[in-house]
Amino acid sequence: MPDDGPRAPRRLEEVADAAARAFRLLPAPPQELTAAGNRPPAPARRIRADPDTVERDLMKLVLTLVELLRQLMERQALHRVDQGDLTEDEEERLGATLLLLHDRMAGLCAQYGLSMKDLNLDLGPLGTLLPPEE
Repeated sequence: MPDDGPRAPRRLEEVADAAARAFRLLPAPPQELTAAGNRPPAPARRIRADPDTVERDLMKLVLTLVELLRQLMERQALHRVDQGDLTEDEEERLGATLLLLHDRMAGLCAQYGLSMKDLNLDLGPLGTLLPPEE
């Protein structure tokens, strides 16, 4: 392992600062809020276990995960094309496969009464799971 010299402690401090910032995003426990005289936090949003929509909700979750993976594969494919790692035939096949996968995703969404926007989960302060469509 190479010796980074004076950079190593600085890098460790950067990592420690990043971890501290990440943990500051966590909500305070209720006992800390009530001890400080503040009101307790509002209850977290709960999963609605409605028997009439459970299949649709499950499909929404599954399709969200598939869409996330599809977008990651698409980005990786574009990176490989930019790097020149693929032949023209491979680029064509990859492009056709990604288009077909996108069309199938849209078809499954339509079958369950969902739109592609419905798959973009809101992660609160972190923003949305998927990048906004251009």
